[in-house]
Amino acid sequence: MNYKTYIKIAIGSALLIAPFIINACKTVKVPPGVSVVDNFEIKSYAGKWYEIARFDFKHEKDLNQVTAEYSLNDDGSIKVLNKGFDTKKNEWKESEGKANFIGDQNKGALKVSFFGPFYSGYNVVSMDPAYENVLVFGESTDYIWFLSRNKSMPEKVKEKFIRIAIEAGYDMSRLVWTEQK
Repeated sequence: MNYKTYIKIAIGSALLIAPFIINACKTVKVPPGVSVVDNFEIKSYAGKWYEIARFDFKHEKDLNQVTAEYSLNDDGSIKVLNKGFDTKKNEWKESEGKANFIGDQNKGALKVSFFGPFYSGYNVVSMDPAYENVLVFGESTDYIWFLSRNKSMPEKVKEKFIRIAIEAGYDMSRLVWTEQK
């Protein structure tokens, strides 16, 4: 092949894959109709959280004893460390990522990345004032997490979170309760 043919192939390939790359790196937004927590303080949110419930997806499939730990980085981003025990492989899994605020740092709207420039929405939609229990929505109704500072969550709080999720259009028959030991 000659030089012009290589250039045509390169330009054609770039035009073909550009929409996929742009979509993967898109700006993450809060889903329509969803309000995030105001007066959010990342310093109070930082620390260890136990996953109480979630919708299953490939990166958490078969995991129990799931925790998420958040800490502040020097550059203003947030370090995210997720851990869980894979019940099928009988081993611990760990994933490290980073989060950044979407706009105002006093609102619970963040974007999280575990894979380079690819971000997903992380929206804190309900939380008690003491930062003990939190409901997190993803950027679509395919992602939801109930988190607590404790290995269990009061039934009253679970019921409240389920009501909020149903009102937002979540199919709660998909909810998986995470075993914590």
